[in-house]
Amino acid sequence: MADEKEHPQIYLITPTEFELSSYPETLARVLDSVEVACLRLSLGTRDEDRIARAADALREVTHARDVALVIDSHMLLVERLGLDGVHLTDGARSVRKTRKELGDEAIVGAFCHNSRHDGMTAGELGADYVSFGPCGVTPLGDGRQAERELFEWWSMMIEVPVVAEGALDTALIRDLAPVTDFFGIGDEIWGADDPVAALKTLQGAML
Repeated sequence: MADEKEHPQIYLITPTEFELSSYPETLARVLDSVEVACLRLSLGTRDEDRIARAADALREVTHARDVALVIDSHMLLVERLGLDGVHLTDGARSVRKTRKELGDEAIVGAFCHNSRHDGMTAGELGADYVSFGPCGVTPLGDGRQAERELFEWWSMMIEVPVVAEGALDTALIRDLAPVTDFFGIGDEIWGADDPVAALKTLQGAML
């Protein structure tokens, strides 16, 4: 756990859109350069064929490197696409049903914005991790922000691993590193000219 002085781990999040012809190669380069615990497939499309083709391509890359691959929201595609689990975006609402459907071996994560109550409920219902965010200021979403105080409280009171994500930068990462288990990093690196260098910079702030 982060509060036992272990460094937080990296939880990568894909772009909402990417080219299948080039992104898997970029991802492979990142995974070969920096230790990553998990990758979340987070496509914006609801086109099942596009999601399936992306999952197939990324599964080859991640599983060859022993990195878990979860998918945003689409619980019914987990087993069909040979994925490791699902990241739920509706707080604690779907956790019990999802755990029952996917079984004990699947990874089930829950994004809970900045709600302690939702986070605790998700953990009690069987979530493997809870994610809070955005941690930084962003014009996207409804203005809710996950403050350091939430992660500090969680790290002291709750056993379920916690992910900090959304609008991260080196200053925020340095501040949150002692009180979180994972950093969810996505847009922070994929828009950079060199995603590997960008991720290494952020990783440096975790140490």
